[in-house]
Amino acid sequence: MVSAAIVVVIGLGWAVSDLPGSSPRTSPSATGGDPSTTKAPAITTTLPGGSVTISVVGDSDLGNTPDLPPDPATYLQPVAAALQAPVVFGNLEGTLTDATDSKCGTGSTQCYAFRNPPSYAHIYRVDGFTVMNSANNHSHDFAAQGLADTTAALTSAGIVQAGLPGQIGLVTVSGTKVAFVDFAPYVNANNLLDLPAAKTLIQQAKGEADLVVVYMHAGAEGTAADHVTGQEETYVGEDRGNPEAFAHAAIDDGANLVVASGPHVLRGMEYYKGDLIAYSLGDFAGYQNFSTSGTLDLSGVLTVTLSEKGDLTGARFTSLVLSVVGQPSVDSSNAAASFVNQLSSADFGAAAAAILPSGQIALPATRSTTTASTAAPKS
Repeated sequence: MVSAAIVVVIGLGWAVSDLPGSSPRTSPSATGGDPSTTKAPAITTTLPGGSVTISVVGDSDLGNTPDLPPDPATYLQPVAAALQAPVVFGNLEGTLTDATDSKCGTGSTQCYAFRNPPSYAHIYRVDGFTVMNSANNHSHDFAAQGLADTTAALTSAGIVQAGLPGQIGLVTVSGTKVAFVDFAPYVNANNLLDLPAAKTLIQQAKGEADLVVVYMHAGAEGTAADHVTGQEETYVGEDRGNPEAFAHAAIDDGANLVVASGPHVLRGMEYYKGDLIAYSLGDFAGYQNFSTSGTLDLSGVLTVTLSEKGDLTGARFTSLVLSVVGQPSVDSSNAAASFVNQLSSADFGAAAAAILPSGQIALPATRSTTTASTAAPKS
């Protein structure tokens, strides 16, 4: 497999499926102006011994042309403080293109094709994003042109792309190289259903970087899909993989952290051999894109610090809540954290990663290199 690794040095000092549970809504169309002339802020960090702090969010798409936020440049302002990290990663659930030839047939009511103007890449960058994932079921919504436009837009904004076949995203912070290896259950991405190929790519990333973060767009979708089953999961007839088996294999293959989204709902977190796995961070932002009914309005920002040797030295979960139009804000009630704790305890037992009332995540007591997860049996 050929790597299309992209390197960005951050200044020191950093026939796919569609969405469930939602239907198209209407709103006034507005672009809010072209933010492409806004300069990205300088990012600095001073962490000991080559440590790297990374913030991770779930699915994001700032509306769907022509239904766009009235003021897109300030749409993520309510969560800006939670994204203050040298490396900020999110799943781009859609495209950045002006193309009009989508995968959806004329008059289709059960097909969703998402696009934002290419200039929105600069909005993400100004808001702190440095790496974005394209291994998902919407990266090819507007065919080859849409994908090419998305790649060009991210590159122009200084954002590293990861997840396309053979692609490893690389960033360097304070001399420490971090590789992002992203997977989804599709042949037009790094395919998580092909475990031998995934192992090869993760091990390749391990040879190119000091730290390896694996992202997976995996699992069933919707409010009934908040538990990690430990089994192969399907949605609308698609094999969405076995998230638990894949995440464990990724760590066995050399990953230092595994994060995920795709179910559009939060899932639990566990420690496996001392490494953290977050099985779904839900939807991060989507102006009228995603359903926010029930627990689908709960989201979060996961912030972790890894030593240059890959040890987890700090972790925090910031609870978010989505408005009825999908705008995120920090939730002082910490409902999302409480929900994740419930899921983690139910699904992983003694291996659960517990979020404390402060938002800090309790670190594992020991770091095992031989024992498997002590998760509770799945029903």
